[in-house]
Amino acid sequence: MTTICRLALAVLAALSLYPDAAAAQEYPSRAITLLVPFAAGGPTDIVARTLGLAIGKVLKQPIIVENAVGAGGTIAPTKLKNANPDGYTLLIAHIGMSTAPALFRTLPFKPLEDFEYVGEVVDVPMTLIGKPEIPPKDLKALLLYIKANKDKISFANAGIGSASHLCGLLFMSAIETELVTVPYKGTAPAMNDLLGGQVDILCDQTTQTTPYINAGRVKAYGTTSRTRLETLKNLPTLAESGLPGFEVVVWNAVYAPKGTPKPVIDKLVAALQAAIQDVAFVQKMSDLGGQVVPLSKATPDGLRNHLKSEIDRWTPIIRKAGVYAD
Repeated sequence: MTTICRLALAVLAALSLYPDAAAAQEYPSRAITLLVPFAAGGPTDIVARTLGLAIGKVLKQPIIVENAVGAGGTIAPTKLKNANPDGYTLLIAHIGMSTAPALFRTLPFKPLEDFEYVGEVVDVPMTLIGKPEIPPKDLKALLLYIKANKDKISFANAGIGSASHLCGLLFMSAIETELVTVPYKGTAPAMNDLLGGQVDILCDQTTQTTPYINAGRVKAYGTTSRTRLETLKNLPTLAESGLPGFEVVVWNAVYAPKGTPKPVIDKLVAALQAAIQDVAFVQKMSDLGGQVVPLSKATPDGLRNHLKSEIDRWTPIIRKAGVYAD
């Protein structure tokens, strides 16, 4: 037996003793499924498909986006929890992972226990917008209009547990006024009805609303960011327009099934970090008002710590409002 053959056999024998290392050597050898909790065409879906292209380029395998929609965004995480922990099924989810424990009396997964963490991706602020024909032209006028017509105004959202639902709750709490809420199965159908005049107002992520605002197809009343956005320079924040302290940032992150081998997670983290530095990805997110996270947050520890802090932040707010999704 030649020296090369002996060396090859020794390597194979070593890898057999460390199956995780063997899996990492081969990974990925086929397409990866990226689960999205919300409908195609919505804000999270846009981030997922753009990220999928960037990660696929790094890993040299296609990323197949699967919209596992329903139950307030809990179907996709539940599906991930039950997936084979081999790195071929991943999840991208937004702030809803931190609000779900308070919004749902019964939740089929535990965000802090049932997953492996890959890292955060992008932070996306939101905008409060109105249908084209709604009379108020700015937030001050809108608040007066709401006060005079509160029983007639409909507030759309992308579904119970969605980011737009959360923004709506905070908005109604801030103005101390309950409005008629109309939940949809995703942002896209909610936006379609807003454009058609069937509902009056909507608060949703800039990844979805920016093109309509720039095209003048909706009335825009403000952003939920701390400062004005570069892509919407002429649009004030809600905080500066009359709602002090009003701030909502929708953060997006990637998760894997519990028990996914660490070498595979390490490869995914490296791919994620390369993807969020991809020029095309950064530009696309910037054009839509999103801000790519620093590399320190695109890590398992960065995501785990942020998720815990966000659960601690939102749980008392939601419980005080007495709102449940089930």
